[in-house]
Amino acid sequence: MYVAVKGGERAIENAHRLLAHERRGDRDIPELSLAQISEQLSLGVDRVMTEGSLYDRELAALAIKQARGDLIEAIFLVRAFRATLPRFGATEPVDTGAMQVRRRISSTFKDIPGGQVLGPTFDYTHRLLDPQLADGAAPDAPATGEASTRATPRVTDILGRDGLIEPSPPAEADVPVGDLTREPLSFPADRDLRLQNLARADEGFLLALGYSSQRGYGRNHPFAGEIRFGEVEVEFMAEDAGFAVPLGSVALTECQMVNQFKGSATQAPCFTRGYGLAFGQSERKTMSMALVDRTLRARELGEEVIAPAQDEEFVMSHSDNVQATGFVEHLKLPHYVDFQSELGLLRKLRKEFAVANEAPPMQEAAE
Repeated sequence: MYVAVKGGERAIENAHRLLAHERRGDRDIPELSLAQISEQLSLGVDRVMTEGSLYDRELAALAIKQARGDLIEAIFLVRAFRATLPRFGATEPVDTGAMQVRRRISSTFKDIPGGQVLGPTFDYTHRLLDPQLADGAAPDAPATGEASTRATPRVTDILGRDGLIEPSPPAEADVPVGDLTREPLSFPADRDLRLQNLARADEGFLLALGYSSQRGYGRNHPFAGEIRFGEVEVEFMAEDAGFAVPLGSVALTECQMVNQFKGSATQAPCFTRGYGLAFGQSERKTMSMALVDRTLRARELGEEVIAPAQDEEFVMSHSDNVQATGFVEHLKLPHYVDFQSELGLLRKLRKEFAVANEAPPMQEAAE
């Protein structure tokens, strides 16, 4: 037993050395810097920060480098580091209405106050490989102009003034906001916990669920009321000072979906809401999040729960890619004892089966 343990330790140590070698790759090729990853693989960094629940571009870039580009492994690394950090308190809610907008679009109205701002997007690019990128060609400088001072009110606020969309579901002032990072998940879950779960959830999982809800498995007929990306200021209430102190700014993407309307004998029909928020430019994530947020409000809105995307226990229990990775990848670890016990049982059952089938058939009694 001692020899097996020592041999296993040596194998693991050698595996670590080989992993470091493979991570570095060809020594004749310049090594990637964290600044290169942060600036040129920015969307990957944004995803790692969002699902790792930690806004730090340098650490996210380091995690991507250490994980050899495996974003889920990088998210795991960031989560593990985050768990070591002290908690000083909670910041004030960010005001996305005061965002310094870099991109802002709406598919519900062509002309909106503050205008449509395409910003950096793949939406209108040709899906053709660009060979110039392989040669390291410098791109053209972007067009510039004076920053607009026009207000950019949310589209949902415009609809809300005319009562065409439900009010944003209010939070109960006397009830503290839940924290999934400190308390175990329990059901039924309120919307604050659901949104936290969806913000940390695997993007691909949410994308599939959101897609399913559009195809009829959740009765979700959405319009992108507004998607905005830019910088917002973060403030922290300093008890000694007695007022909120600005800590800096973070880049966020916000999506507000305008969904199918509802009404009753006592309430006029109106549109309903779905909401998504994520670090950096994470449009696919926030759109998927908003779609699933709306489907998870089925019980709240008196709708029948008939689809997986409407089942909060199913969605929230399977959305976390770190947990999912642990359950799936632990199958790679040794399970010799468990397998041998099942193998022994199977052999015993097969032997009993063979004996039973080799027995001569019973003779019919003579008349």
